[in-house]
Amino acid sequence: MRKSIGMLCAAALVLPGMGSVSHASQNNGSPSYRFGSGEGFCRTPQPLPDLGEEVAPDQERSGRVKRSAGVAYAGAIAEEAGDAVVVTGSRVADSSPVSARAFRSGDRSKPSAEPARSLPRPIPPRPGPPVKPQPEPQSGLLTAGEHDDLLNHELYADYVRKSGVGQKVRNLPRVDASRLLTVEVRDKKGRAVPFADVELRCSDGNTLNLKTVADGRAVFFPEHDRLSRNVSVRIKGGEWRRLIISDEAGAQTIKITARDAAAAVKKLDLALVVDVTGSMSDELRYLQAELESIVGDLRDRHRGLDIRVGFTFYRDEGDAFVTRTYPFDGDIGKARSHIAAQFAQGGGDYPEAMQDALIRAAGQDWRDDAVKTLLLVADAPPHNQDIPLTWQAAEHLRQSRVHIVPVGASGVADTAEYMMRAMAAVTQSRYTFLTEDSGIGNPKAPPAIDCYLVTRLDQLLRRVIDSQISGRRIEPEKAEIIRTVGKYDAGRCILPADFTKQQQDTKNPA
Repeated sequence: MRKSIGMLCAAALVLPGMGSVSHASQNNGSPSYRFGSGEGFCRTPQPLPDLGEEVAPDQERSGRVKRSAGVAYAGAIAEEAGDAVVVTGSRVADSSPVSARAFRSGDRSKPSAEPARSLPRPIPPRPGPPVKPQPEPQSGLLTAGEHDDLLNHELYADYVRKSGVGQKVRNLPRVDASRLLTVEVRDKKGRAVPFADVELRCSDGNTLNLKTVADGRAVFFPEHDRLSRNVSVRIKGGEWRRLIISDEAGAQTIKITARDAAAAVKKLDLALVVDVTGSMSDELRYLQAELESIVGDLRDRHRGLDIRVGFTFYRDEGDAFVTRTYPFDGDIGKARSHIAAQFAQGGGDYPEAMQDALIRAAGQDWRDDAVKTLLLVADAPPHNQDIPLTWQAAEHLRQSRVHIVPVGASGVADTAEYMMRAMAAVTQSRYTFLTEDSGIGNPKAPPAIDCYLVTRLDQLLRRVIDSQISGRRIEPEKAEIIRTVGKYDAGRCILPADFTKQQQDTKNPA
């Protein structure tokens, strides 16, 4: 188990639409939670803001100055590449960077490029250290691992509790998986019922509504969802069933039998949300090849399934564009061309505009009767001040029954991993991450995960998507496994014999 560097901030955490949460100990040592007055139980997220219209591709092509983090790039050469412009040139100090407020208000006007042409010719950069030869981009090269924190909720709760990230970034969400409530819906023949409407009513009359995913389950988090001790649960049109939320750590399950027979999954909406800033340049071409292959292979693997693919590519405020969204479309060839047309540029600092990308994705035309999967391909978190809005977007995607499948690239560090794992857990999904085994791209920090299998990325993402369509976990074939980390058993990490004692010692230090 990877050592963590501290405890999550013990102060009250406040997120949009969320009251302050204070922690207290009951006589049995289990944590209980008191919420800010006036908030009530059964918390739901606040509405998402309207980001306005995106910058059209022809507007992006019209400029020749790239602004990012207070720096302008004087365009010595500009080459058109599909919908975009590749600009190379020198860095020039800029005293009037485009403000975030201007971008949010819809004022995305670009300064004239004429003054830049009168600048001296750019000086070629000094040669750096030799670059390790990289293979020609093609699918099947990148390697990755994955982890399901809901299958390992004890370990995830331990990770959240011990993580030092919360001490550095106070806006981070806290998804406590030490207590879970799973509503499992099956028909009279015992088959999982996908997309069933589950309604949970708290003691003050407030309600939460989630739909089951393909495995017939909807998962609630008593602390995060702010559930009262006494709740009632039903599926739409059914009778209410009362239960008491346990104070003890562990997973509660309530099983409900639906009157109607389970219907087969017939549709898939797949959204790709991809960071295309400069920091992704070391791996983007390889990721493009992998994603093109995965998307192109969908119809062959799922004949008869109605498949649509949509995109949101994103950079950061001050770049040529913040987000570029393509609506869902059933033309797989067109989807592959959208992927191939992207290139890495911009950014300027480590965090990126993930919050705007997820808001755009949440606003896509998702179908109610489709499996909904969102691949979030990124190597950086949002800016600290944008973390609450990012999480708000993730919660709206959860309410729409969208699985968020993060794909952590080489730059992922503690904050990005924390955010991505929280998004995956709350949307009943898995966290995936690139590994060093391929030798491609920049060095990758090992994840704070106790066990996982390393396979090819394309194989892994196919298994994840297929699992979300079928409602059953699909494990890799033995021949697909490149490396095993820790004690792995069908998605679960085998806990150390003294794990429970370690938790008690942590909660009740001498």
